Amino acid sequence: MNTKPKTELLKPGLRILFIGFNPSPASAQTGWNYAGPNNRFYRILYESGLTNRLFTPSESRILFDEYQYGFTNLVQRPTPRASDVTTQEYREGAMRLRQTLQAYGPAFACFVGKGVYQQYSRKQKVAWGFQPTTDVTCHTQFFVAPGTSGLVRMKLSEQVAVYR
Repeated sequence: MNTKPKTELLKPGLRILFIGFNPSPASAQTGWNYAGPNNRFYRILYESGLTNRLFTPSESRILFDEYQYGFTNLVQRPTPRASDVTTQEYREGAMRLRQTLQAYGPAFACFVGKGVYQQYSRKQKVAWGFQPTTDVTCHTQFFVAPGTSGLVRMKLSEQVAVYR
C-alpha cells in the first residue's frame, strides 16, 4: 500500500523544498499544496519574487516541474489545525524528514513557520531566515519563513519581506 500523501512532491535536485506542519483538509482532499481558501502561500511566493506570476493551489505541480520547488510536511496526517498534531507524530515526522532531506538533498529547505522548524530541530528560539547547520550529513541550507495560513497574524508585507 502506498501511504505517500498526494500533496508530497519530491525528487532529487530540488531548488527549494517547502515544509509545512501537515496538510490541511482542503489540501488532502484536492491534492494541492497550501489549498486553504485563506492561505497566502502563492501570493507570498509571487510578491517575494520566487515566482514570475501568481499561481493557484491547483498549479503546485507546475512549481514542482518548472521551478524545482518541492513540497512535504513534518506530519503527513491532515488536520484542521497544527495544534491537533500529537507530540509523538512530531517526533516521528522529524525522523522521517531527516531521512527525506538526506535522500533528496534539496539545495534549500524552507520551513513554512517557526513552529515547524522548532518541532524539527527541538530548538526553542528561532529567528527568521537562514539557520546554522549542525548536521554534517545534510548539505541542505535551512531557512525559516513565516507560516502562510490565514490564521497567521503577521502582515502580508512582513511575510513577503522574510521570503524575499
